[in-house]
This record gives sequence, structure tokens and C-alpha cells, in this order.
Amino acid sequence: MRDVTGLYLNPPEGEAVVSVDVKSGIQALDRTQPMLPVDFGKSEKRTHDYKRNGTTDMYAGFDVVTGKVTVDLSPTHNARDFLRLMRKIVAQYRGRKKIHVVLDNASVHTCEETSKWLAKQDGRVAFHFTPTGASWMNQIEIWNGIITRQLIRRGTFSSVKVLNRTVRQFAVSWNADCKPFRWTATADEIIEKVRVVTSRMAQLLGATEIGHVVAQAA
Repeated sequence: MRDVTGLYLNPPEGEAVVSVDVKSGIQALDRTQPMLPVDFGKSEKRTHDYKRNGTTDMYAGFDVVTGKVTVDLSPTHNARDFLRLMRKIVAQYRGRKKIHVVLDNASVHTCEETSKWLAKQDGRVAFHFTPTGASWMNQIEIWNGIITRQLIRRGTFSSVKVLNRTVRQFAVSWNADCKPFRWTATADEIIEKVRVVTSRMAQLLGATEIGHVVAQAA
């Protein structure tokens, strides 16, 4: 945890810090009726029934210093897909002496094929894993939330091809005016908050009567 927050708070000069993850199973949903736009006194409306036209996986990297995103889309979910994104990222930072990659402990990030590729980078690429169960620390998750709210949930896609094209266009538009996210939490602050929450949960789970639960939650 400390190495990840350290990279966010104090990125090494002359080195890149990129947050990487995959958003899998994005559905190309085609609504049965056109979406009704926002109008005076009315909210945006869309039908709840739709046709499924397939799925795509979005592999993405977020530069925590500049806010630029790198996106690669694939119908599959394996180490080759992940490494294709990594090769794109490495190619973009040819002038940097080191590339720090923040990622979670997914199997494609730790498998033999990925380990062999990482060894060939001769230390220029360094993986920094978020703690198990703490992938929310990965800044790319923030960007994934943005594209989900602004595009994926609101969109109508007649095919996976249309979905992929729209995602790529969103990334291009984002990069035209990209900004980094402002990270302020230190490792000690995160650890303390987790300690408080887990302690509170332990008290609630230890209560045996509803009156105890109410008292503990008050």
C-alpha cells in the first residue's frame, strides 16, 4: 500500500506512473426505443428492455501525472490481451527511464506469460500491486466509473463494433483535455480508516440481540 500511495503523492521525476486494469464484459445493449432527452421539468428517460449484441473487454491505462488514458479493446480476456496494452504503454514512454505500473492481483497480471514479459524489460517496468481487496486504490477505477456513467450506461449500441468505436472516441475526447485526479490520502490515513471500519463491523457482528445492534450502530 505504501509504495502505491507514495507513487500517487510523489511521482518520481523523469519516470512514468500508470494505473492499469481491465473492465470486462461491457455489454453492447440496443434499447428497443430511442432514449428521451432531458426536457424542462423532465429527466432523461430510456426503456428498460433491450437487445444484447455481445460484449467487449476494455483494457486501459491511466497516467496519474497527466491524466491521459490508453485503451485497448478485446473480445477475449487473457494474458495476451493484457500484454498488448502493456506494449502500447511502454511504446508511449520511450523517453522515460522507468515505468511504474499500478495494478491489482488478477491472474493475468501474475501469470507465467506476464512474468516472462516483465523479466525481459530489465527492470524498466515495475509492477506495484494494490492490496488484496483494495483495487479501489487503483486510479483507473475512477476513470472506469466516469466512462460507465457518461457513456456505457447511457449508450445504445447496435453491435460490439459500434460499442468499441464509441469507447475509442470517448478516450480520444478525454485525452484532448485530460487532467489527473488529485490524490491526497496517505497510507497511514487509509490504514486508520480501515481499522476503524473493521473494528465497528466486529462490534456489530458480535451483537446477538437486535437491541444490541441498534445500540452499536447508534
